Amino acid sequence: MSMRVTVLQPFRRVGAAFLAAVGRMDKSLSPSDTMNRLRQHDFTLADSAYLFHIALATFWIYIMEVPGFPLKLLIPILYIIALLVPLTSQFFLPASPILLYLLSFYSSKFIPNDLRPTPSVVLLPTLESVLYGANVSDILTRFTHPILDIVAWVPYGVGHYVIPFIVAAFLWLFRPKESLHYWARAFGFMNLTGVLIQIVFPCAAPWYELIYGLTPADYSIRGSPGGLARIDKLFHSRGYTTAFSNSPLVFGAFPSLHAASATMEALFVSHFFPHTTKWVFGYAAVLYWATMYLTHHYLVDVVGGSCLAVAFFYLMMPEELKSPAAATAPPGGLAAAAYRSKYEIYDLEEPQGRGRGGLRGNGAIMRDAEAYDLEELSDRESDSEMDITYRSPVVPDGPASAVPLVKSGGRVSPTKKSHRHTASIASLIRSEERGEEGWSPIGGSFAFPTTPTRAQTFEEGKGPRAS
Repeated sequence: MSMRVTVLQPFRRVGAAFLAAVGRMDKSLSPSDTMNRLRQHDFTLADSAYLFHIALATFWIYIMEVPGFPLKLLIPILYIIALLVPLTSQFFLPASPILLYLLSFYSSKFIPNDLRPTPSVVLLPTLESVLYGANVSDILTRFTHPILDIVAWVPYGVGHYVIPFIVAAFLWLFRPKESLHYWARAFGFMNLTGVLIQIVFPCAAPWYELIYGLTPADYSIRGSPGGLARIDKLFHSRGYTTAFSNSPLVFGAFPSLHAASATMEALFVSHFFPHTTKWVFGYAAVLYWATMYLTHHYLVDVVGGSCLAVAFFYLMMPEELKSPAAATAPPGGLAAAAYRSKYEIYDLEEPQGRGRGGLRGNGAIMRDAEAYDLEELSDRESDSEMDITYRSPVVPDGPASAVPLVKSGGRVSPTKKSHRHTASIASLIRSEERGEEGWSPIGGSFAFPTTPTRAQTFEEGKGPRAS
């Protein structure tokens, strides 16, 4: 039974977080609400980035040939409608950099060939040999095996397209909304910058060298799936062959956006979910190898993409998300980062619950309720939890040394479990510094004995004996 509860616990937590996230959403469908917010918005210099969005999107839509005019006007019309409706604008507005990246990637194929730079074939392999002493990507492709093909395909052909949505979903469920907006900006602008570099600085991938050698390239050459053709053969399909043959950016080897995306994902997950650091960077390392094993990138492409991700991650990180406490704050907002349990405040180890299976302690459950706004915090501690932090200093059968500190009428019933009207030991210890601030937890229910004078001490025979 305990095993079943342990297995179901993560699913229950995700379900509770999902319900709380839906509850935090703006469900209004009135465009007037959006217009009111726009009128009340204080514009800053950072908002000028939207002017860049509009200018670049206008250019790509203008040169777009499929769909043609006037169908392509539906793109800005639908986007404006999505921004006017509060329910959808809370997602589409932060995602603007990502949507602009996708539009740039697709429309780049409509740039006239006579306006495009000549693709470079020899630059990347030459740089790799000079910088690393050998053509590393060529060495990694000399031995292939179906098992290695599957290992490379999972992150490169599946994870690259799925994991960005998973990262966004976890940030939406378990972290402040500022983290999700930060993810959309950093991930979107990083990929947009990478696409613009690939357009201005076109370079051939290793698969081109394997098929055509070092002969000059032109834009009439279609893309190739490279090592992913073995995956098509393994699954008796042509999905990757069709997709890469119709790629808008055939000569987009540098920088590797696969490596850049994996690095960005690893940086985000390790920053906002620190306990997963070794796993996400392990995934990124496997994808680095996969990009070269499948003949889609040189090592210099991988390094360039990773550096691009690191730059955008740190340059675009908001100041309020830099500290570990803010990065791991619950989704109630950054103000919730100030919430700390009594165990954290007094540097005590949180006791484990004694329920079935030894599951999480009562304190952790209370923090979850506070973090996800699902219920009010309970006024009662668990009866099975015997921590000293909020234990009353008045113990019915306690040691005699505690009796002088308590008035005769200040006894507490042994059946009363509430800690709200008692003082903790830690509060007693810090009473002096709190008393200086104008209040003290030591009220009228406590009385300190008077200090005996020196004469009284000698009369009782307790003074120092004469020599």
